[in-house]
Amino acid sequence: MSEEKKNVRVRFAPSPTGRLHVGGARTAIYNWAFARAMGGDFILRIEDTDPERSTEENVQVILNAMKWLGLDWDEGPEVGGQAGPYFQTQRTDTYAEALERLREHGSVYPCFCTKEELDAKRAAAEESEGGYAGYDRTCRDLDPAEAAARIEAGEPHVWRLRVPEGRGAIEFDDAVYGHVSFPAEVMDDMIVVRTDGSPTYNFAVVCDDANMGITHVIRGDDHLSNTPRQILIYEALGFDVPVFAHLSMILGPDGKKLSKRHGAASVEEFCERGYLPDAMVNFLALLGWSLDGETTLINRETLCEKFSLERVTKKDAVFDETKLDWMNGQYIKDMGPNAWVRSSLLWLAQANILGSAVAAGTPIDPEAREAAFDGAAIESALADVQERAVWYCDLYPLVSERLTRLDEAVDKLAFMFWGRNVQLDEKSVSKVLKKEGARADEALAACRGVLADEGVEWDAEALEKACRAEGERLEIKPKLLLQPLRVAVCGNMVSPPLFESIELLPREDVLARIDKVAAEVFGG
Repeated sequence: MSEEKKNVRVRFAPSPTGRLHVGGARTAIYNWAFARAMGGDFILRIEDTDPERSTEENVQVILNAMKWLGLDWDEGPEVGGQAGPYFQTQRTDTYAEALERLREHGSVYPCFCTKEELDAKRAAAEESEGGYAGYDRTCRDLDPAEAAARIEAGEPHVWRLRVPEGRGAIEFDDAVYGHVSFPAEVMDDMIVVRTDGSPTYNFAVVCDDANMGITHVIRGDDHLSNTPRQILIYEALGFDVPVFAHLSMILGPDGKKLSKRHGAASVEEFCERGYLPDAMVNFLALLGWSLDGETTLINRETLCEKFSLERVTKKDAVFDETKLDWMNGQYIKDMGPNAWVRSSLLWLAQANILGSAVAAGTPIDPEAREAAFDGAAIESALADVQERAVWYCDLYPLVSERLTRLDEAVDKLAFMFWGRNVQLDEKSVSKVLKKEGARADEALAACRGVLADEGVEWDAEALEKACRAEGERLEIKPKLLLQPLRVAVCGNMVSPPLFESIELLPREDVLARIDKVAAEVFGG
C-alpha cells in the first residue's frame, strides 16, 4: 500500500501499570521510526484510566524507558502539543462531547440491564444449542420517553453503540495483514460508556486517536479483534478511519508469548543488565521488520530513514537473547573508551569495590555482594572513576572484544583493583599451578625475574617479548610459561589480555602478587 509522506501522525499509548515490556517497546520503536521516515509526528499518550495501577511513579518508569531507548516524542508528557492533554484521565470532557454527539445522531442508546440479568442470559444461552451470541438488544428499542424518564429517575445505565442494521461486512486493509473482513452480524451493541460515566477502552481510544489526528495506528495484533468495533465507532462519530498496522507477537524460545518466565521482559531490566539502548533498538526493530533481509547491524539513523510498513512481516518473531548478546557486544566493541566509561560508571564502581575488598584482605562472597554495593561505597568508587578517568578508559581495550553486556565488567575487571593481594580460582590453581610436570614454579620465577628488571620497559609488548625470550632460554613452552603468570596476576585462567593488564598495574603490585602466590602454592 502507498505510504504518503503527508501529515503522518502516529502514537504510542502505554498504560502506566508497570514497567515497559519489550513488546510495547518494539511497538514504540516502529511508531517512532515510521514517523521519522515519513517526516511525520510521533505522539506519546498515557492511558492512565486504571486508578489502582496507574501511578505517577509508573508514568515516570514509562517515560524513563522511552528516554533510555532514545525514542523522542514530538507531542506528549513533558513536551506538550496542540492535541493535548496527553493523559486519558485529563480528557474526560472529550469523551462526554463524543457521547453527546452520538446521542444526537441516535447512534447510541441507554441500556438498563443489570449485570445479574446479563449474566443469567449469558448462562442460559451457553446451555442452549446456539451458544452465547452477544447482547440481545433488550433495551435497543425502548420508547425514548420511557428511557429519558428512567435516566431522570437516576436508574443506573450504560450507553451502547447502535450497530446499524443491515451493515455489511466490516472490512479494512491492514498494512501488515492485508485485507481483513469481519461479519457485522457478530458485532453486538457494545458498551461505550459505563454506568459510572467512564468510557470503555474502544470508545476512549477512538476519541483520542480521532481528536489527535492519528493517521496510522501501529499496534500489537492482540488488538486486531478490537479493530472492527473501533471502525464502527469511527463511522458513528463521522471520523476518518486511520490506517491500521497490526504487529505479530514476540515469542520466547519455547514458542510461547514472551513473559517473565523467559527471564528479563522489560526495558528497565535490560538496562539494568548492561545492554546498550542502541543495541536494544536495533534488536527489537528486527523482530518483525528487516532492512533487506540480510543486514543485522542497523543504526538508528538508517532505521529512521529506511523504515517502512511494507517490510513488516506478520510472522511471529522469536526473542533470541543469544543474538541480542552478540549484537550488544558489537556495539560495545565500537563505542570507544570514553562512551564505555560513561555508560559503565556503576559497574566500574562495583568492580572497584569487589577488588578493593580483596586488596584489604576481606574478599566479598557472592551472597554479600549486593550489601557491599551500598550508597557510600558506590559514591566513593564513582569518585575514583571521575578522578582517574583516563586510567579507566585504558581498561576498555582489555574487555571491549570480550563483553556482551556492560555488567560483565564487574567480574572481568575486579582483579585490576586487588592491589598486592590475589583471589585465586581453585580450578585454575589445580589445572595450572599444581599440574604435575608443568614446571609452573619455574615459569612463575622466570617471569618474575623479567618483571622485576627495571631495564625492561613497563610496556605490554616489551614485557611479553622479554618473558617469551626467557621461556625459550629455559625451554618452557609459551602456554606453560604464561598461564602460571596469568593465574598469579589475574586469579584465573580466563582473563583480559595479560600483558596489557600488567602494564596498567604498578610494578610493585604485580611482583607482590607473584610472591604471594608462590609462597602459598609452592612454599617459596
